Amino acid sequence: MKDKNVAGILALFLGWAGIHRFYLGQVGLGIFYCILMMTGISFILGLIDAVAFFLMDEEQFDRKYNRGHRWENRRTDFNREEYSRRRQYRDQRYQEWRERQETRRKQYSNRPGTPARPASKANPYKQSGIQKYKEYDYKGAIEDFEKALEMDERDIALHFNLACAYSLEENLEKSLYHLDKAVAYGFKDFERIRKHDAFAYIRVHKEYAEFEVNQFRLPTSTPPLPEPEPEEQQEEDLLSTQPDLLDQLKKLGELREKGLLTEEEFVSQKRKLLG
Repeated sequence: MKDKNVAGILALFLGWAGIHRFYLGQVGLGIFYCILMMTGISFILGLIDAVAFFLMDEEQFDRKYNRGHRWENRRTDFNREEYSRRRQYRDQRYQEWRERQETRRKQYSNRPGTPARPASKANPYKQSGIQKYKEYDYKGAIEDFEKALEMDERDIALHFNLACAYSLEENLEKSLYHLDKAVAYGFKDFERIRKHDAFAYIRVHKEYAEFEVNQFRLPTSTPPLPEPEPEEQQEEDLLSTQPDLLDQLKKLGELREKGLLTEEEFVSQKRKLLG
């Protein structure tokens, strides 16, 4: 950081050689002073510069010759303030979320007839799978849901969500398999299966008709003892229908544009998706 008094002293005693200009980072002017050194003009210019530096206000000098240092300091201060503000906001949001979770837990535990449930570990793969599903990354969602099943293979919502994702990936066998598992472990909202947009693909196959006649079970299935989660927890983790319908319609439009579907086939498939 340059000092105006140092620049003034250099201009007073060595201004004829342009040393003060080199000190201020003005190399071009310094060379110019050296060229004028033999004429004596640089000596006069050095005296003028010395007087100007001594009379110049400190703030004015900094604004002219220390702009980079001053801005860097201001930027550092701004970054610290911004970081502190964002951290406080994040901590506040996290605290609010914790309070809401605690309130919901107390409300559920205080319901009459509610059995005590053992504390369980959070399943990070379930939420990441749901997020990928909403972003239309069905393969990534399937990978996360399968990992989540390794932590809790009797999770009804996981089997239902896997059935949705496999149907959208046009894998009939695995979609029916996980639907069968979800029903075996206690899933009873059969109307959701009949109307869920993600199951539009499997509903057009004869295997699904047999599956529905058999009370949404595979013929060779043997039901294990169910350990259902609370209904509100199941509802929270089950995938919604609206984003899937839009995605299916978008895919049909892309297939028609590529010439893989005729106009009649496009209309027919669109009617199936819309029920």
